[in-house]
Amino acid sequence: MNTIPSNTLCTKNIFIADDHPFIIQGYKNAITRYRPTEYEFLITQAKDCQSGYEVITNPETKPFDIAFLDISMPIYEEKGIFSGEDLAKLLIEHMPDCKIILLTMYTEILKIKTIIKTINPIGLVIKNDLTFDELLFAIDKVIKNQKYYSQSVLEMISKLEHVAIEIDQFDKNILFQLSKGTKIADIPQYVPIPSSAIQRRIEDMKVLLKLKDATDEELVKEAKSKGLLL
Repeated sequence: MNTIPSNTLCTKNIFIADDHPFIIQGYKNAITRYRPTEYEFLITQAKDCQSGYEVITNPETKPFDIAFLDISMPIYEEKGIFSGEDLAKLLIEHMPDCKIILLTMYTEILKIKTIIKTINPIGLVIKNDLTFDELLFAIDKVIKNQKYYSQSVLEMISKLEHVAIEIDQFDKNILFQLSKGTKIADIPQYVPIPSSAIQRRIEDMKVLLKLKDATDEELVKEAKSKGLLL
């Protein structure tokens, strides 16, 4: 843990998880420049899903106030942690008061909608929107307990009610295999991701289609009715 001293009135415990060291450094540079006469920031960092898991589940880790999580990071298959979204769910379980900011390169409306529904982060940022000043603005909003969505996210949200549901090729292939009666454990033979990740995608599609407690057969039927599966 890096302690960054300053004459502050309030201490904030920060967690950053990203597999790019220069991005982590950029976040740290912005964080430490936010009202340095008012705040002291204690920053813990992780470089992948495994190190993130170990930090969050360590009983000696002091609860975080704010977490910056990259969505795409090297996975930790042993514990079923495949993304920053999974780390976010882990934080919600272990540190429910932590304010979560998710950062991503994804620009698919489906993905953004799923993230908002399943995680509901206080901050959601498309990395291409991010500048130093914008990051400072995001930090300010979140510390004040206000939601911050970057410009691209806001634009996508405004379109959500006016666009057809979209899914990516992995999801389409999973639906196709389910429609053929393929068992989830056997789907990795046709879709090159682990069965646990396949199960997570199935659950996310059920949330998207408002079928949270539905069977896989009902998911396939609804997908066909929406034109997602021919």
